[in-house]
Amino acid sequence: MIFAGTLIILYDWQLIDPLVTLLIAGYILWMSFGEIGGVIRILMLGSPEDLKAGEVLGAMQNVDGVAGVHHLHLWQMQEHQAALDAHLVIDAGRWGDADAIKQAVKDRLKESFGLSHTTLEMECSIHACVGAEAIGDDTGTLHPAGHHHHD
Repeated sequence: MIFAGTLIILYDWQLIDPLVTLLIAGYILWMSFGEIGGVIRILMLGSPEDLKAGEVLGAMQNVDGVAGVHHLHLWQMQEHQAALDAHLVIDAGRWGDADAIKQAVKDRLKESFGLSHTTLEMECSIHACVGAEAIGDDTGTLHPAGHHHHD
């Protein structure tokens, strides 16, 4: 702005002030566009860029005692923290070990992917959701209002 004021005093260039103001505003906008993507991802509960849902799903399914995983959702909670929500199906005959299996899955998620905020809904393999999507769900909502179970 000192530069613009000097030009106005010396050469009576009245247009230089709004031009410099527009240049400064453009620079600020340009710099903010580089940061806004992460903010929008957090506000819209978008999936983290660095986590692949298929890899997370595979790691969960490979834990001993896990019969299946469905309704898996990943979203960005904060700039450096992601969250996971999923239904975890426990192998038949292993319901007594459900808490230990759940903890093993949580440990795997933390060690392999840095996921420390996880919500796991436990299901017995006999009463698991029928036809549930492995990643997300067919309703497009974070927590579906209803899904079918075996009777």
